[in-house]
Amino acid sequence: MNNTALITALGLAIFAGGAIAANDAGQGKHHRPHHSFEELDSDGDGKLTKGEMEAHMQARFSGADTDGDGALSREELLARVNERQAERAEKYVDHMLERHDSNGDGTLTMDEMKARHQGKMFARMDADQDGAVTKEEFDAMRDKHKGRKHGGHGAKDKAGDASE
Repeated sequence: MNNTALITALGLAIFAGGAIAANDAGQGKHHRPHHSFEELDSDGDGKLTKGEMEAHMQARFSGADTDGDGALSREELLARVNERQAERAEKYVDHMLERHDSNGDGTLTMDEMKARHQGKMFARMDADQDGAVTKEEFDAMRDKHKGRKHGGHGAKDKAGDASE
């Protein structure tokens, strides 16, 4: 592969990664490396070389370039972003089941969801402890938790928020 093609391929691979990171950032998530050192260290010598990094990026690019034309179309980029989102969603679902599925049957009941929190969120929102949450109390709790990860355990869980 000549230098121009390599630079173009690397640029597009970086762009595709940036699109995923931008999507994550738009959802209040922080970008972090998607690959382990061991994945990148293809020869297993404990060091990353420029060649290993380039080979890894080329493999990712080639995997996204489904028609093999050496360029990533809008459709190919969108497919890659959707694939990454699906992978994250699957991990999150597994995490939810691990945390809440107390009987291990692979499903979540409302009782299992409620048991985990036992009304703690409601009690925290009800600042004056009058048994009701005002709009002001609700907004104060939402503002307090903006940008923070839900329960300190990963991405925000909209269904979990409703169940607390």
